[in-house]
Amino acid sequence: MKPRIAIVEDAAELRENYRAALERHGYAVTTHAGRADAEAALAARPADLVIIDIGLGDEPEGGFELCRTLRAGSSTLPIIFLTARDSEIDAISGLRLGADDYLTKDISLEHLAARVSALLRRIAAQRGGDADDAPLQRGSLTLDLARYAAHWRGTPVSLSLTEFWLVHALARHPGHVKSREQLMAAANVVLDDNSVTAQVRRIRRKFAAVEDAFDAIETVYGMGYRWREDSADSR
Repeated sequence: MKPRIAIVEDAAELRENYRAALERHGYAVTTHAGRADAEAALAARPADLVIIDIGLGDEPEGGFELCRTLRAGSSTLPIIFLTARDSEIDAISGLRLGADDYLTKDISLEHLAARVSALLRRIAAQRGGDADDAPLQRGSLTLDLARYAAHWRGTPVSLSLTEFWLVHALARHPGHVKSREQLMAAANVVLDDNSVTAQVRRIRRKFAAVEDAFDAIETVYGMGYRWREDSADSR
């Protein structure tokens, strides 16, 4: 069965360009011009991945609202923002809402298809049993790979797919520094440096909501990030 992708874009010509490009890559694509239409359609029949513009018709930030709604309904649904808004503030806002990627519309259609493929490939690998389903335990952290569930000191931490795999990449080998490129490879996703930084900030914020003193993810300036070894040993 073809993966189902939903595109939420209010510009008809762009909507059709994206649809045609992704259909050429073998995806089943549905398109929606506005937030309300997309919410109703996706509630009735969920997609495997959703691509969202920020400005939708008369809603300048309708895409943000849609992302918030979709993420509340599923912590694992892959969500990509594809927008003309290229400010760092907008990108960070989108990632804070739980998007897995943030792209601007100057991206090529082939590059867009590559980003989509990376996210879907990661899901397929997990479902196909390529990863060990045994929970990963690192001190106060538990990662359930079968359910994409994370817990800190027994309390659930709601992570998006990208956030989950970034945490897994770090916690799998405590004390080892992971560059941004290594993190992307381990998480099977394509992000720019700013997006990786924003994802790590969001991850830290989510764990800090459970424990104010959370400091398990350490920045190694000029190199990348690592999971602190003492955090792996603590209980």
